[in-house]
Parts: sequence; C-alpha cells; structure tokens
Amino acid sequence: MARKAIFITGGGSGIGRATAKKFAAQGWFVGLADVNEAGMRETAALLPAGQSSTHLLDVRDRAAWDQALAAFAAAAGGRIDVVFNNAGVPLGGGLIENNVAEIERCLDINLKGVLFGAQAAHPWLKASAPGSCLLNTASAAGIYGTPGASVYSATKFGVRAITECLDAEWAPDGIKVASLMPAFVDTPLLDHAPNQATNSDIRERVVEAGLEITPVSAVADAAWEAVHGTLLHNRVGKTAHRLAFAARWLPGRLRKQTREAQRPLGG
Repeated sequence: MARKAIFITGGGSGIGRATAKKFAAQGWFVGLADVNEAGMRETAALLPAGQSSTHLLDVRDRAAWDQALAAFAAAAGGRIDVVFNNAGVPLGGGLIENNVAEIERCLDINLKGVLFGAQAAHPWLKASAPGSCLLNTASAAGIYGTPGASVYSATKFGVRAITECLDAEWAPDGIKVASLMPAFVDTPLLDHAPNQATNSDIRERVVEAGLEITPVSAVADAAWEAVHGTLLHNRVGKTAHRLAFAARWLPGRLRKQTREAQRPLGG
C-alpha cells in the first residue's frame, strides 16, 4: 500500500508543526508549507529523515498553490491524501481600532487562502478518493462572535461555511471535508499583540480572563481524528464545547454574557 501524504500550511510552527509530528509518527509523508522558511526547517528537523518536504508558500497566491502541491505530490510519490488548510493570523481589538492593512491581511490569509487552497487541492484529493480529506482550521470564534475580534471571527465563520458548502459539493467525488474548532491554543500566535495599536499580547489577556489555553498536541490529535472520523466540525477543548452548547441551547444568556464582557479579548 502506498504511503499516505498530508500537505500542511502553516507548517513552520504551532498547530501545523504539532500536526506534522502526529502524522509523521503514524508513517505519513508530510509536506510543510509556510512563508517562514526557518520555521519549516525546524519542523522538518523534528520529523523522521526522508519523511517530509518543505514548500515556500504564501496562501494568498493562487498560482503558488498549484506549484506547491505539484512539487509536494512529486516528492510524496504522486499522491496527496490530505490538504490541511491551517495557515492563519490573529487580529483583535475593536473594529474601529483596526486599520485597513491589517483587516485586509487577515481576510486574505484566513479566508481567501482557504478558498484558494481548496480550489488547488480538489483535483489531487479527487484522484486519491475515497478516503481523501480537506481539513480546515476554523475556530471557536466561528461558533459565536468574539468581542474584540470581529474581523477574525468573520474569517472563521467563513471557514466554517466553506467547510459546510464543500462537504456537500465534494461528496460525489468521495472527498471528506472537515474543520477544527479550537479556542485559544498554546502556540506562538498567543504571544503577538492583537493589533497594531496594542502593546499587550493575546496570552496576557487570555490568562487575565481565566480562559482555557488548549495544548497544541490536543489540536494535533483532533486533526488526526477529524481526518479519520465522521464529524464535520471538530471542536477542541472545553471552551469550544461550552460555547457551542450555549449558542445552541442558551442563546439569550450567551448574548447577555457577551455584551457584559468587561474587556474584549481580541484573539
């Protein structure tokens, strides 16, 4: 049986790195894609020798997607079983605090990048179906709007919608489509400021609010389960599960709590 292959955007750190380690440990060939070449080299060094390839990719560049996937397929022996649309950037703060450049960057990477990745991935995943999968990183911010993160939440609601649409569109092709929905994950993104007008980092705000920070290994485990399971949306961590419960069964209470929040997190 041919060795299976997964292509991971944002593979230079965080969820991408943890997922690469998880799948490599199960014998998969791993394609690491990122704009961070040093990060990709660091991730590759953590994987078994000869079991990965690296691909410089800006997910906003549609033509670059085709080139990266073709190069990965060649390295992997001609097949791609999973494309993990994982690359993303945070953006927090009130909408009126966000400038045009950071709004467009967040929309382009988190939303347009997922659409372009799905388009480019389709022929490869159709060729390896059934059993192939498009996996998208959404967020608990795509379950209910997060105060202080309107743009970020919009992108993650969009990723959720893309996942649901393609689940139906691609079912005749035998391609599974799924999303991951973690809340705050222990990755380097938490150490960034939520926007250019703020000095404090996201981690500081999350800790002050007493919110859960999910270990990145738990998200990697969820990615493995999503690829091999049947769920459309895969929530990760207590916060995501509680938010989904409240959004469905206690929407009035959730709205009140959200409006009463004293300090929007922005992440």
